[in-house]
Amino acid sequence: MDRGVSIIDARIAPTADGWRLDRALADAVPTLSRERLKVLINSGAVTRDGVMARDPAKRAAGGDLFQVAVPAPLPAHNEPQDIPLVIAYEDEHLIVLDKPAGLVVHPAAGNFDGTLVNALLHHCGGSLSGIGGVARPGIVHRIDKDTSGLMVAAKTDRTHEGLAKQFAAHSIDRRYRAITGGIPRPADGTVDAPLARSPQNRKKVAIVQGGKRAVTHYRTIEKLNNAALVECRLETGRTHQVRVHMQSLGHALLGDPVYGRTKGAQKALLDELEFRRQALHAAHLGFIHPISGHALAFESPMPPDMQELFSRLHV
Repeated sequence: MDRGVSIIDARIAPTADGWRLDRALADAVPTLSRERLKVLINSGAVTRDGVMARDPAKRAAGGDLFQVAVPAPLPAHNEPQDIPLVIAYEDEHLIVLDKPAGLVVHPAAGNFDGTLVNALLHHCGGSLSGIGGVARPGIVHRIDKDTSGLMVAAKTDRTHEGLAKQFAAHSIDRRYRAITGGIPRPADGTVDAPLARSPQNRKKVAIVQGGKRAVTHYRTIEKLNNAALVECRLETGRTHQVRVHMQSLGHALLGDPVYGRTKGAQKALLDELEFRRQALHAAHLGFIHPISGHALAFESPMPPDMQELFSRLHV
């Protein structure tokens, strides 16, 4: 095998019997995305008993053992930038950050610099996880640009893999604080509704039958003036999950420019405060350290803009 290539053994789970090969392998190796695995399959990097598996759509059989040859990560084309970071915890394996609203996590079209990844490239130097195919800090999960709060990034591939398995098993404890329009009734509950890109608007996420399972447990912490402070605990972590699930209850997050329709006095208040984002904050993050095995938990108070909105909405 070429130097710089690592081999991952991937055994298909019994529950994945009959699935497409790319999907079954993504289930077996949560550190590699389904799209990444499609590329590897098509390039001949996936084998079973020495025979290349060339068709991502081929049906997999439970119990089959595949070898996935993962090339060494390519150099990142993102420049390190000295962007201030609020660090809740850091060791040689991982870093827990308190992201401000307005900071994009990943470089993409329209945001090629000034992102969290640029900041981590500067802060972490040569200690980066390249398990995603590109040498960059191991972004295991993301927070929307205009959502604030806690997130974890991996410095090593081993850490990245361990965290990714916990996210795939839904064992990460993630709790958000949200300010909703109106007061949810019942005050506590669960939304179990699948999410996917909206067929009507590809820039939005919607509840779509056949989408990925998404589960949000919510509880009302405090009733406000035609609003509420709500804790949302994620069982799954889909794009825009809290925002779409709370909207589905008729209680979109205040300030949400995509899923909310704030009107009247509340809109006037948001305008007065110049509050231009969804009122959503990742307040709690708990997980098992993939290397030490210790349980870690972190809390982050609501940032000043959201705290001000909360205070002004008191009955």
